[in-house]
Parts: sequence; C-alpha cells; structure tokens
Amino acid sequence: MELTGNTIFITGGGSGIGRALAEALHQRGNKVIISGRRKANLAATIEANPGMDSIELDIADPASIRRVSAELISRYPKLNVLINNAGIMYVDEVAGNVDDELISSTITTNLIGPIRLTGSLIEHLKKQESAAVLNVSSVLGFVPMAIAAVYSSTKAALHSYSQSLRFKLRKTRVRVLEVIPPWVRTELLNSSEESRAMPLDEFLMETMEVLETDADEIMVARAKFLRDQAGPNESAFVNTFNERFELQGPPDAAPVQEIVSGD
Repeated sequence: MELTGNTIFITGGGSGIGRALAEALHQRGNKVIISGRRKANLAATIEANPGMDSIELDIADPASIRRVSAELISRYPKLNVLINNAGIMYVDEVAGNVDDELISSTITTNLIGPIRLTGSLIEHLKKQESAAVLNVSSVLGFVPMAIAAVYSSTKAALHSYSQSLRFKLRKTRVRVLEVIPPWVRTELLNSSEESRAMPLDEFLMETMEVLETDADEIMVARAKFLRDQAGPNESAFVNTFNERFELQGPPDAAPVQEIVSGD
C-alpha cells in the first residue's frame, strides 16, 4: 500500500491502535480524519496532531453512518482509504446466559457497523485512482478467547467478510487489507500495562513496515503463529490456548460484566 498522499478515514481513531495508526499516517503526509463517540479522546488527538480532522460517529447507528458518509464525500472528495478500526470487547460467559445487550452491541459495533460503513463509501472509493479498505480484526478471530467468545466471533466474521469483499473488488482499484493484531497494550481488556501484551509502539512499527508491502493480511511476527493454527488440529490448539489463559488469569482479573471500548 502507498503510505503517502492519501485521504484516510479511521474509525475509533481517538485511542489505542486507531490513534497510533492515525498519528503514524498523519506524520507521513496523509490527510487523516478520525472518528469515534468519545469527544474528549477525539479532541486530545486532534490537539496533538495539527492538521488532523475529526468527525463524531456512532458506528452502531445506521443514521450516523449515513450522515457521516455524506459529509466525508462532500468535504473530502479525494477520500480513498477507509480503516474500520472501532470496536468494543466484553468479557462474557458463554457457558451461561449471555446478556442480550452484550451480544447485540458487540456484533453491531464490530461487524455490522464496518459492513454498513464500507457499503456507504464503496462507490466513492471505486472512483478514486487507487483506494483501500482496511479492516482491523484480531488473532482471536482465528484462535478464540473463551472468556470473550462473542468478541472473538465478530473478529472471525470480519475476516470472512474481508475475504469476500476482496474477491468482489478484485477487478476494481480498491484493495482490501486485513490488519490482524495480536494482544497489544491498549485500553482493550485493560491491557495498557499488561506484560504479556505487545507494546503499542513495537506493534505500530512492524505494522507500518508490512503495510508498505503487497501483503493482503497485515501481521506482526508474533501474530503469525496464531493465524496459522486454522486446520484439522485447531480445536486441540484452541483448548490448550484457553486452558493456559485460565491458569494465568485475565488482565487485572477483569470481571465478567466489564466492557472496554476501542473507539
């Protein structure tokens, strides 16, 4: 992917991986517009990066998506890159009765929202000389974390959607990329100080290097092992993965009802 001279819209760009990507791309001379629901995060990011713009977007609200898409096309006619990054993650308990709001909000934010937003902007992106859609999934889409089963399921679905979208757009000028992070030190799952997670600056450096290549799946080195577990033996690996996680415990012993947001 060409990493300069683009006009880029990033959802969930006020914190975590979204903000890191936004700032890195902004520093490379791209026009970057970020969105999210948390005004304070957006304001802080814009203040720290003169020239970057922001738009409030509720990715779970179809009306908000329609409004923001129209505004983007009007204000930024050269918009050619969409990064679907916003997401939420709940710790759940699928061996019991999972709260319906947890199920609905996670699937709507992490999967339905990106599909709606991509659909709203895709005809505009097709008209650009070169364009890209980047979907931020997770290694948990390949090796699910049992204590966040619904979240893991949405990331698996986002991977499947990305593959279908890539195929359908193969004869256009729109590339479809999938960023597949490992466990990274962000607010997600209270992992900012988690020693087992990858430092955000290291993740960003490796990710930007891979983005400059022709790869469709953007992975840092430590993500590849989990990505490669799909196959006839994956069930045994998933069981071992989760048994080890149970023994070590989640970050800060996060309670079942806890929610953290990536936007």
